[in-house]
Amino acid sequence: MVRKLITKPGLIGALLLTGVLSAGVCLPVCAQVAAPGASAPAGAAAVPWSSMSPDQQHLLSRLSGQWDQLPPQRQQALAGGSQRWLGMSQEQRAAARERFNQFQQLSPQRRQLLRRRWEEFRALPPARQQADRENFRKFQSLPQQQRQQLRQRWQNASPQQRQNMVQRARERRAARAPKLR
Repeated sequence: MVRKLITKPGLIGALLLTGVLSAGVCLPVCAQVAAPGASAPAGAAAVPWSSMSPDQQHLLSRLSGQWDQLPPQRQQALAGGSQRWLGMSQEQRAAARERFNQFQQLSPQRRQLLRRRWEEFRALPPARQQADRENFRKFQSLPQQQRQQLRQRWQNASPQQRQNMVQRARERRAARAPKLR
């Protein structure tokens, strides 16, 4: 049985964003959209239209006529995003739409900066990505006032002071980590 799904403007872009959102990466939404014309990694397999569920096809119906011309990386991102979208609750979808709308309101330069930062993050080893995610979750759990104080302290610091702060944090983290032999 095929459910009737209602698509809204900007849904295709939001689908691209759900990959990172579902991975728990705490970056602005704009960091989740691949840059136009991004090349597919070696060995990226195309996703046949017929391999997707009817619900996925419905979500991506605006692209049905050009699906075969899309780069395999884009096909994979859209197919995966549509699958995740279908698994989201209404609240999760609303949050994703809001983040997508915020991304759309950013300047092109800011979007490009965030895309670059996302690519840098993706290039990190998985253990470092996980540590960064955990640190962000810890930061988010702090009281609003403390988060603001930390942001202000960072913004007021010189590049050298920032480097020292990062180094001290790494040293504290290493001292707390269990010793592996």
